[in-house]
Amino acid sequence: MDAFRDFLDMGGYAVWVWSAYGISALSLIGMLVWSVRTLKARQKEFDVLKNSRG
Repeated sequence: MDAFRDFLDMGGYAVWVWSAYGISALSLIGMLVWSVRTLKARQKEFDVLKNSRG
């Protein structure tokens, strides 16, 4: 159990390490959500243009 606690403590830098992981994870998730929403919007736009052309 002490090895796990030592791992979570990160040698005294736990606040910095875990906050960096959290910020990175939130950034990646945010970019993924933004990309998927943009893709869906562009697909709808493309379908409208394709259908209006005939």
